[in-house]
Amino acid sequence: MDNRVVVAEDEPITRMDICEMLTGAGYSVVGQVPNGLEAIEVCRRLRPNLVIMDIKMPMLDGIEASQILVKENVADSIIILTAYSGREFINKVKEIGVMGYIVKPIDEVRLIPQVEIAIAKGKEIRSIKKNLNTIKITCTAKEILMERYRITENEAYRKLRKMSMDRQLTILDMSINIIDNTKK
Repeated sequence: MDNRVVVAEDEPITRMDICEMLTGAGYSVVGQVPNGLEAIEVCRRLRPNLVIMDIKMPMLDGIEASQILVKENVADSIIILTAYSGREFINKVKEIGVMGYIVKPIDEVRLIPQVEIAIAKGKEIRSIKKNLNTIKITCTAKEILMERYRITENEAYRKLRKMSMDRQLTILDMSINIIDNTKK
């Protein structure tokens, strides 16, 4: 199952309860950490689909840790968990780019739907980013071919497609080869 979750919560009983709810619902809890620093380390190593992050934690709070995770793109999505429902916290969290916000006390009825939506949206965003990266690489290869052979964009695409078929490579792999060979 591709539903790997990291739980970052400094209260051991709350962390244990969340993990039990998640595993009971079929999720794989791949990391349980008591602070934001450890959450970052675990996410860098495991690249989970979801991080459930408490706001108030020692060493590095959940907001700062979430900003780093989003910037480094090492987790597909983040849900903030907090005892605070004040507007100032909600506004801070909205700016970060997290997928959800759950106010404690937490129960399975409120947790699981948030988790489902956050994981689905995270996977959707990851797929979009992957497609954009592929398009960017292909466009760069076409530009190289256009300049090298003084041809139009359509001609460059046809040439790229023919080169990839002749070498039995995907267009993406052929594009990467063209870019790499240009750098040499």
